Amino acid sequence: MASRVSDLPHQRRIAGEIKSKNVAGHGRQSRKVLGDIGNLVTGRDVVTGKDVVKKAKPQQQTKAEVIVISPDENEKSCKPHFSRRTHTRGTKTFTSTLRARSKAASSGLKENVKEDPVIDIDAVDADNELAAVEYVDDIFKYYKTVEEEGGIKDYIGSQPEINEKMRSILIDWLVDVHRKFELMPETLYLTINLVDRFLSLAMVPRRELQLLGLGAMLIACKYEEIWAPEVNDFVCISDNAYCRKQVLAMEKSILGKVEWYITVPTPYVFLGRYVKASVPCDIEMEKLVFYLAELGLMKYPIVVLNRPSMLAASAVYAARQTLGKTPVWTETLKHHTGYLEDEIMEHAEMLMKLRDSASESTLTAVFKKYSVSENAEVALLSSLQD
Repeated sequence: MASRVSDLPHQRRIAGEIKSKNVAGHGRQSRKVLGDIGNLVTGRDVVTGKDVVKKAKPQQQTKAEVIVISPDENEKSCKPHFSRRTHTRGTKTFTSTLRARSKAASSGLKENVKEDPVIDIDAVDADNELAAVEYVDDIFKYYKTVEEEGGIKDYIGSQPEINEKMRSILIDWLVDVHRKFELMPETLYLTINLVDRFLSLAMVPRRELQLLGLGAMLIACKYEEIWAPEVNDFVCISDNAYCRKQVLAMEKSILGKVEWYITVPTPYVFLGRYVKASVPCDIEMEKLVFYLAELGLMKYPIVVLNRPSMLAASAVYAARQTLGKTPVWTETLKHHTGYLEDEIMEHAEMLMKLRDSASESTLTAVFKKYSVSENAEVALLSSLQD
C-alpha cells in the first residue's frame, strides 16, 4: 500500500507529459491528414507540395506568400516564383481550401464504390476438393491461351464437295444420335470439334461426311463416356450405310490427322464456368444457355470462325437478355469471361435470330431436344418481339 501511494505523484507527472505531447502534436497531425486529402484536388493554381508557405516568425508579415507557377509558352518548363499579394475577394482562403479538399475527398470515395462488385463464385466450393478452387483460375487462363493457339482455320473454301449447309445437316444428325444414345454433353462438343478439325486438315468426299461424324463420335465416346457405345451400334444407327471396317478406318484416320490431340477446350468447358458466373442462375437459365450454344454449333461462321469461349460468352449474354436479367452483362461475367459487352453483342444477336427461327427450320434436332420438360422447355419460350 505504501508503494502505491509513493508512485502516485510519479504517475501523474508521466500522464501530464503525455497529455502535453498529444496537444502539441495534434495540429501537425491533423494538418498532415488534410494535406493527404488535398492530393485529390485538381486544377489548383498552386502546384507544390505545400499550398501555403510561412515566413520566419521574427518578420511577422500580414501578407501570405504563395508559390505560383508562371507559365511561359516559349520555354519548355515553367519555374515557380514568389509573389506577394493580400487576401482579396477572389483569393481562396484557407477555410475555402479545406472545404474544397473535403468535398473532393468525399466525391472520390463515392466514385470508388462499385455498384456491381465482382462476386466470388468459387466461395461455395471452398470445401469441395473436386472443384479445385486453388487452381481453377489458372486452368481457365490456360484454356484461353490454348484456344487462341489451336483455332480452326476457315476450311469451307478448300472442300470441293462440302458446303456450310451440308455441315449443318451433319451436326443436326449428330445431335439426334447423341440424344438417342443418352451421351454426356462433353461428348457432343468434342465430336463436333473433331469433325471441324479433320475437315480443316483433309478433303472429305460428300459420301463420307456421315462416316466422318460416326468416327468422330466414336472417339469422343471413348474419351468422355464411362460406357461407350460399340462400333456395331454406330453401324446400326447409320442404317448400315457403312460397315464396321469403314468406321474403324475413319477413326484411325481422324486420330492421325489431329495427331492424337484430343484434350482441347471446347465451348462446353467455358459454358460451365460462365453459367456459374451468371449470378443468380436457375435451371431455366442454365438450359437456355446450352440451348443457344447448341444452336450456334449448327452455324459454321459462329463455331468455326470464332473462339469457343466467344460462343459460350455470347450464349450467356443472349440468355440473360431473353430472361430480362439486369444488368445483362455484369462485372462478374466481365471478369471471368474476359469479354466486354460490346465484343459479344453481335454474336449474341446471331444466336437470338437462330432461336427465333428454330421452330420453322428444317433442322429441328436441337429444337426438339430442348422442347421437353427435362430441359425446362426453354425452346418454347416466347421471343423478344412477342
